[in-house]
Order: sequence, then structure tokens, then C-alpha cells
Amino acid sequence: MEQYNVTGMSCAACSARVEKAVSKVPGVTSCSVSLLTNSMGVEGTATAGEIIRAVEEAGYGASPKGASASTSAKMQMEEEALKDTETPKLRKRLISSVVVLLVLMYFSMGHMMWGWPAPKAFENHVFLGVFEMLLAIIIMMINGRFFTSGYKALWHRAPNMDTLVALGSTASFGYSLAELFIMILAMGEGDHATVMKYSMDLYFESAAMIPTLITVGKMLEAMSKGRTTDALKSLMKLAPKTAVLWKDGAELEVPIDEVRTGDLFIVRPGENIPVDGIVEEGSTAVNEAALTGESLPVDKTVGDRVSAATLNQSGLVRCRATRVGEDTTLSQIIKMVSDAAATKAPLSRIADKVSAVFVPVVMGIALIALIGWLIAGRPFGFAIARAISVLVISCPCALGLATPVAIMVGNGMGARNGILYKTAASLEAAGRVQIVALDKTGTITKGEPVVTDLCPAEDVTEEELLAKAAALETGSEHPLAKAVLAKAAGTKVGQVTGFKALPGNGLTADLNGRTLVGGSYRYMSTVNKKAGLMKAQAKALAADGKTPLLFAEDDKLLGIIAVADPIKEDSAEAIRELKHMGIRVVMLTGDNERTAQAIGREAGVDEVVAGVLPDGKEAVIRELKESGKVAMVGDGINDAPALTRADIGIAIGAGADVAIDAADVVLMKSGLRDVGAAVRMSRATIRNIHENLFWAFIYNAICIPMAIGLFGFAMKPMYGAAAMSLSSFCVCMNALRLNLVKIHDASHDTPLKKQAVIALETKEEPVMEKTLQVEGMMCVHCEARVKKALEAIEGVESAVASHEAGTAVVTLSKDVADDVLKKAVEDQDYTVTGIA
Repeated sequence: MEQYNVTGMSCAACSARVEKAVSKVPGVTSCSVSLLTNSMGVEGTATAGEIIRAVEEAGYGASPKGASASTSAKMQMEEEALKDTETPKLRKRLISSVVVLLVLMYFSMGHMMWGWPAPKAFENHVFLGVFEMLLAIIIMMINGRFFTSGYKALWHRAPNMDTLVALGSTASFGYSLAELFIMILAMGEGDHATVMKYSMDLYFESAAMIPTLITVGKMLEAMSKGRTTDALKSLMKLAPKTAVLWKDGAELEVPIDEVRTGDLFIVRPGENIPVDGIVEEGSTAVNEAALTGESLPVDKTVGDRVSAATLNQSGLVRCRATRVGEDTTLSQIIKMVSDAAATKAPLSRIADKVSAVFVPVVMGIALIALIGWLIAGRPFGFAIARAISVLVISCPCALGLATPVAIMVGNGMGARNGILYKTAASLEAAGRVQIVALDKTGTITKGEPVVTDLCPAEDVTEEELLAKAAALETGSEHPLAKAVLAKAAGTKVGQVTGFKALPGNGLTADLNGRTLVGGSYRYMSTVNKKAGLMKAQAKALAADGKTPLLFAEDDKLLGIIAVADPIKEDSAEAIRELKHMGIRVVMLTGDNERTAQAIGREAGVDEVVAGVLPDGKEAVIRELKESGKVAMVGDGINDAPALTRADIGIAIGAGADVAIDAADVVLMKSGLRDVGAAVRMSRATIRNIHENLFWAFIYNAICIPMAIGLFGFAMKPMYGAAAMSLSSFCVCMNALRLNLVKIHDASHDTPLKKQAVIALETKEEPVMEKTLQVEGMMCVHCEARVKKALEAIEGVESAVASHEAGTAVVTLSKDVADDVLKKAVEDQDYTVTGIA
């Protein structure tokens, strides 16, 4: 998406006009204009020159956001673009207008209506009228932007809010000027009765009051709009300006733009890390709250990644730059938040359609009101006052701002908490989710096997069991072996000899003249007669989704070490929160049914779909979508097809890799509670948009008929201007309430309307099955390898492997030769002993 700055827009009608003009340019596939940030995002093959020309022909200005500038210069330009430069200008205009207006109101109302003291000359009504006219002209000149912008837009046949203000003020002034001429003529003829009659119908104060009150509204709107971009501005301020490089054995401070990938840089305690990198020397604690929202420091040591703009809190570290300039995590987050602000949510379509025709319709209503009251026999002064009131009370800005201000604040709140919505549409879609599909490994669980239970046999201590098991596992590269060795860290482990991996799930080695043997219960029951003593324990552990490993020394049974991929500390709580929100939670995993059900019970999910490899998750998501809106939560790499297929893809634990293409929402942290927080923030934003749209529509629906005079209330034009000045301000202030949302607080969650629950069913078709007897599988990881190898064969619909039973059952759509099946498994270093 190419982004442009747009100048000259004053209301929703302007942004609609620019969007329509650019969308007509050949080669433009999509265009989104943001009135909030005065920016435009364009996709397609059209050149920048063609796009800028289209904007200028529509009566506005445009310039590309510095593509050729350096990263820091571009960041500075974008920060400047977001600065609230309008409020100081509007404040100056307002102060000047109010000073002159107070003088005007003193003589036009204070002196005339309440007899406040004034020089004798003001008792002459013609003199007073001329004086009021001159003051009104001064105020109209101070607020001349309304008139130049309004009439320019009218000339381009694209009337906007400024057009309504200009027409209302001009009509008041023109009518009063005509009345003043009549008064002057009557005075020349000595007709004092006519002078008195018309002196009561002058609207010079209205002609001056209308632009002044609209300026009040514009200033309040500018102030509140400026606050909606606070999150984006605070992210930009985090960008470091310099870095300390280590070159030729000396430190060298350079501008951030001079840092290149591969450079070595130094960060002292209390300094911000300048670019993304990897720690090569030293250790420290880094506060990553700026990127993830997590306030607790994260320990970093050699080999760990660090990100730009995070704070080094304790030790001095030397790091190697891996990502610089626009590739850093911070730059990608800023780009993502900025791009999201430049897109539009589906909710805004109604407001956009109304805004596009709003001003011409209002002008038509004002004309009808004028003619209608004249036909009804009311004086021209009454009729023109009703028409002017209609013009100045109508507010297209409230409609145009209703959605973008809420989207901007919602996006900013998400970014502060490590939740990145890529587009406005994804922010809206997250709140409509009815089903959440969770990948098990790395999402619900930690993704790394750990030792969960130590069950020593009689007369064996836990220390002895662990030390001898670790000694045996030292020669193995299997993930389960790494878990045992990690558990034994710090334990004195003997040196083994003669290590062998045995067919059928076993390991053996010699330690101090004794033979150590270890493996699955199925294998150990064939080599050690005492294994049966622990059969019940092994079965119970397997039923809980754990992998029991038995160990023996010669004939002596040492005991069981159970290994599992444990669920994260917050997973069960996060799933409870999702269910409380009325969301159905489904777990997808490649594990066998028994292991999957055990983990599913522990996590508390509604449904478990077992035996699914990454390739098959996309089909499961497609089927789940028949039940409602689906969010898929995964790591964004293996789960890319499923993330893309889902209504909304959520990549969890992204860390530095925020630019995950397949995901619509990126979670910086790996905690599952952020999924609920993302949905909660989205729902709060949708609710806020609904409130804004309701206010914008109801304001116009009530105020326009009042201005016409349908309720028997003859509204003065200045009251209409006052109402209009506050409408946009109210919308912006309501959006700012989103900053108060506690996105991790589940106490106020309410469920959506209950959706139809359709359980996943297996298609009942005539199938062929073959059962392979497989030796060598020791855990769920082995099962997954065998399953993947078999399902890669043409004609194999599915495969279910079990390391406990030592089998792999394949479902075939056509006949597949036994040799082909056997070769696929044995290529993975397992042994097939038979096929039935």
C-alpha cells in the first residue's frame, strides 16, 4: 500500500470526494482516505503523478509520504504529519473572532434588547446596522477559510461542510445587507416606521456567530482528534536516534541510519537498544513493554534476540545487528498501525454512502424549507432563517469521524498491549468471532517436552533414577532425551559406553560395568520381567497424555520418567475466558486421540480434533466455518494455510516476526490470554462505533426537522451553529473512552448470540484400511513423523499412528502397494514388521 498526505479536506464529504476521484484512476485497485490522519492509502499500478493529479482535479492537494527519505527522516516526517498543527491556528482565529464578536453582541443585543449604555450615535438604527455589518465582515474575513474552501468545493460540484457554513453565513449576511439598504432608503424618505420594522430583522450577528461557533467546534474536534493518534505518536517517539558501534576495538556513536546489518553495537544499562540484533557478549534484563505491553523485564544472554526501542535495564551487552531501518520490529509495528488507520472497516460503508450525498441533500432540504414557509404565507425573514438554520445545524463530520476515530484509538490500545490488528476490517472481525480453533503445540502447550513425573521403583531414589536415565539418554538426539537431560541439569551424570538405539523403542548402554536399558513400556516389558510391576502407573500416565519411559539397570527396574508437552500456565484460564465470552473453543492437534483428549480435558476446550497435521488443518477450518465466524490461532508458520482460510487468522508469540503475512492479527507475546484481549478490544471498538454512528444519525435526524421548524420551534441560526460545533466533538470524545478499556479484565464479558454448534463429522464413505506393525516409535513426535510420511503417499486419505500399540492404521481411497507403505515408514528410520 502506497500512502499519501492529503490537504484541504474539512469533512467526510471531502474524503468521499477524494476517494471517488482516485478510485477512477486506471490501475487503482483500492483507495482508502482517512479524514482523521489526513492520509490516503492506495493499492494498484497507477503512478504517483496520476494519483496526485486526480486529487488536485478534485480540488485538494496530495503528496507521497517520503519514499526516498531515510528511515529516521521518514519517521520524523510522519511524526510531523501527526502533530496537531490545526489547534494553535484555530485558537488564534477563535480568540480574534470572539473579541470582535463580543463587541458586536454588546451593541446588537445588549444595547438594543437590554438597554446597555452606548454612545448616542448607536440610537440611529441605520448607523447601528452599518456598524454591525462592518464587524460581521471582519469576523467573516478572520474565518475566510470556510468561505474559500466552501465555494471552491461548490465550484467543483463537490459541496462539503464548509459549503454549508459559507452558504449559511453568506445568506444571513446577504439578507441583512438587503434589509440595511431598505432601511437607508426609508430613512432618506423619512419613513421611520419602516426603519424600525427592518432594524429588528437584521442577522449580521448570525452571519458572524455562525463561523465563530463552527471554529469552536473545529478546535475542540482538532484537539480530540490529536489525542486519538497518541498511541502512534508515542511509538514513533520510541525510535532511537543514534547507536554506539564497536569498530576496530573502539566505540563510535553514529546516527541510526548509518547502522548496517552485521554491525556490532554496544548497549549500556539505561539505554534503549537501537536496532534489532542478537546478543554476542554479556547478559542483561530488557524491558520490552514498549513493544509487548509486558512490564516485567526479560532476561537476555548470548544468542538471544533483542529489539529496537526496548530498554536495557541491567548489564552491558554487545550485539550483532540483524534488522535495521524499516525492517526493525518497531518500524514494522508503526507501519502496521499506520496502514490499519489508512484502511476502512466494513461498518463505515453506510456512513460513507450517506456522507457522499449528505451535503447536496441538506442544501435541497434548506431550499425546500425556504420555499415551503413562503408558500405557507410566512414572512421572508422567517423563511430564510429556517433555511439558514438547516444549513448550519447539519453535520456530515460526525458521520465521517464515527468509525475512523474509534478504529484509531482501538488500534493504538491494541499496539500498546502487544496486539497488532493489520487492518480496520480485522479489528472489526475479531469481535464477531464465534469459534476459536487453537493449534495445540506452542499455542495451548509450551511446545517443548519436559519431565512431568519421576516414579522410582522400590528401593530406588528419584536422584538415582534421574542420574542413570540421564546417563543413558546422553547419546540420544530424540526430543524426549533432551527433556530428561534438561531435568537432570546440575545432577552428576556418569559416562556411558557402548550406546545403542535398539529397534522397538529402546536404548541401551554400559555404565560402570552394568547395562542400562530404557524405552517405552511395550519395549521394556519384553526385556525386563519386572516392568509389569509398573504397568498400572504407565497406563495412568499415558491416559493423562504423557509418555512414560521405563528404565532398568541389569535386571533391576529403576522406575518411570514421564515426559509431556505441558500446557502453558495461562492456557486453561484463557480458554475459560473465551468460553465465558460465548466462544466455542476447538483444539487441533496431530497427536493420537487419547493424548489429545487428555490435554483437551486439562485445558478445558469444548472439542478436540486429533490426528490433524498442518496440511489438514485448513480442511478442518473450512468445515468449522459452517458453524459460524472462525478465528484460527497458531504460530503463523506451519499454520499459514489454516490462518488464511479462517475468517480471522491470529498469529501468537510473534516476537520480532510481526510481519506474518497469513495473519490478520499478530500477538507479540505467546500468552493465550491475549486472544481473549484481542476479541475484547474489538468488541469494545465495535460497540463504540455503533454509539458514534447512532449519535451522528440521531443528531441529524432530530436537529434538521427542528431547524426546519416542524416542531413549532423557531430555531435561531446561531443555535444551530452551536449544536453543529459540538456534534463532532462528542463523537471524538466518545472514541477516546476506549483508552479506558481494560483489555485483560474478563469481569464484564458477555456472550454473543448463541451460534448453531455443528460437530465435526467424518464423512462416511466406503474405505480400505491397512494396519502396519511398526517398531521404533517412542513418543507422539515419532507418531507424527510416521503419520506425515504415510499421508504424503497418493491414495492415503489418513493415517493414525500409535507408539503404544506399535501400529499405524492407514485409510486408503485406492489400493496402495504394501512395499510403498513400508518404504515410506522405513525411510523415517522405523522398522515395519508386518502389514495386515
